[in-house]
Parts: sequence; structure tokens; C-alpha cells
Amino acid sequence: MTGFRLKALGLSALLVLTACSDSEQAATEATDAPDGQVKAGFIYVGPVSDGGWTYEHDQGRLAVEAEFGDQVTTTFVESVSEGPDAERVLSQMANDGADIIFTTSFGFMNPTIKVAEQFPDVKFEHATGFKRADNVATYSSRFYEGRHILGLIAGEMTESNVVGYIASFPIPEVVRGINAAYLAAKSVNPEIEFKIIWVSSWFDPGKEADAAKALIDQGADILMQHTDSPAAMQIAEQRGIYAFGQASDMAAFGPTAQLTSIIDDWSPYYIERVGAVIDGTWESGDVWGGFNTGMVALAPYGDAVPEAVRSMADEARAAISEGRLHPFTGPINKQDGSPWLAAGETADDGTLLGMDFYVEGIQGTLPSAN
Repeated sequence: MTGFRLKALGLSALLVLTACSDSEQAATEATDAPDGQVKAGFIYVGPVSDGGWTYEHDQGRLAVEAEFGDQVTTTFVESVSEGPDAERVLSQMANDGADIIFTTSFGFMNPTIKVAEQFPDVKFEHATGFKRADNVATYSSRFYEGRHILGLIAGEMTESNVVGYIASFPIPEVVRGINAAYLAAKSVNPEIEFKIIWVSSWFDPGKEADAAKALIDQGADILMQHTDSPAAMQIAEQRGIYAFGQASDMAAFGPTAQLTSIIDDWSPYYIERVGAVIDGTWESGDVWGGFNTGMVALAPYGDAVPEAVRSMADEARAAISEGRLHPFTGPINKQDGSPWLAAGETADDGTLLGMDFYVEGIQGTLPSAN
């Protein structure tokens, strides 16, 4: 476990020092593709070895190669900082012949839009964002559906009634997940309490491990995370508590700790969108898939999850997938006690996409996203 963490940290540091050479190598790979091949590029915020978010996106890239064979060539640049560095890497990739570029982190949104204006003949796809153009599409998963299931399991299985939550940045995607998990846990355990630590990073194993330790010291006996490394899972395993994996099955890092994990399955989407470039049918649009599309999945339950809890979770997952259950169904108040959803009312997508508030019962102040 420790070896993985050190390897990830070392790789991340190395990529920061060699970002220029990495992008040049990626560009060379794309340029050297045979004529007639579609060239698909991927920009990652973390290393492909992160065991979570970026790992799953890269599995999607590999699925594209397996699906289309010599009809396509792919390239990627990992550990790209959100901001000016992303713009530079995007421009390099577009200049070197990419037909479609997937940018896989929220902070890549503005660089994607800016570079897309400069390369109108290149298709761009931005994950988790909301800005589109004629040559820019957006896509994401309804992660909050999976977090509803995690909340139900946590509410039933905690003994201390304290759940620790390691959060990355206070953007709507992350706030939605916290609220969804809390509401679900509260529905089965009125005594539940969430303690949240914001680490201001998507991938920082050291910060994530420190946050996990601090939350356990505050009484948490179950950990959740919206960060990308398995560091929290490793700490849970070491400290003898439970945890949920993020974005990918993290059971290898916590074989007795993991209760389940949200899995982001990007492969079908990437295959569909690259296929649309190949056959000339690509159009800008927005996709927000959940359990019903397979974009959100769950890892197998850990041995510690009782049969009754498994059955409850399976029923809730089926109900969400079939449209019989919405994780945000009133009555729900905002944190300050003001009404948000009336009894039986469900949240609309517009509100969920812009969610910038905690629901009633969550303690602490939501940091500013700016």
C-alpha cells in the first residue's frame, strides 16, 4: 500500500517537471498516426495510476482502442494542472492533429472553451462542465445516485454515528454528493453526523491520508471521499474502520475496509463519441448519465455488509434506475432551515447542476468555490 502511494507521488512530481516533454510526446504520437485514422486525445488531471478518477478515464481510452483497432489512434497527457497549463497542452494536442479531445476535469472548462474557439474543426468534450459550443460537448455522471446508496449503507452500519467525508473542491458536483449521501444516511439513522474536511485538491495522497486520520480521530468509523487516490482507503484498512472507494473499485487497497465503491464507467460513452467522429455524425450536446445508463455502477459489496443492508441497497439502486426514487425528494430544507423542496417534490436538474448549499442537518460552513 505504501509503495503505491510513494509511486503515485513520485510520478506526479515527475510529470510536473516534464509536462512539456509529455505533451510533445503525445503530439508526436498523434502526428505519426496513419492517414485516415481518427486521432483522439485525452487530458487528465491526475496520473493514470491514481487508482480512481483518472484510472477509469484511461480505461475508457483503452476501450476505444480495443473497439476500433486501426481506425483510431489515441494519446493522453496526465497530471495536467487546471489553468494555463491545460490551455497549453490542449493547444499542443490540437495543433498536432487531434480530431477529438476529451478534457476530464471541471477546472479544464474555461481552457477547453478558449482553445475550441481557436480550433473550430476539432471536436472537444468536457467532463463535468456546463459550457458548450458548436464544437464543444459536455458529459458527466449522476454520481449523486451512487452516493445515495453509500449513505444508506453508512447510516445502517455506523456504530459511532459519525461519517467522515473527504471533499476536494466546493463545486456543485461535490456538494451534491455530500448532500445526497447525508440525506440517505439520515433517512435510516436520524442520529447520523457528517464531519467534512476539504483538501482543495483532486489528487494529493498525503493530504487525503491526513484528512482520513483526522476524521477517524474525530470519531468517524466510516469514510467517504470525493478525491481520487486510495489513500483514505489505505488508512481505513490500517485503522480497522470501513470506507467507500471513489470512481473505481479500491478493494485491493482495503480488502476488509471497503464496503463498496462508486465506479465511473466511461467506456461506452467514449466508444460512442469516437464512433460518431469516425462516421461523421458527431454533434455537440450534453449527457448526464446515471445508474440507468451504466455510467454509474457499484463495486461488489464487502464481506462486512450484512445481507439485509445489501438487499436495501439493491432495492434503492433499482428504484433509482427505474425512476421510482429520486435521491432529492422533499420535504428538504436548506442548511439555514429555509424550505427547499416540499413533500413529494423532487429537485430539477438545473438546481442540482448549480447546487451551492448544504441541506439542513449538515454542520459547518460550505467554503466559497472562488
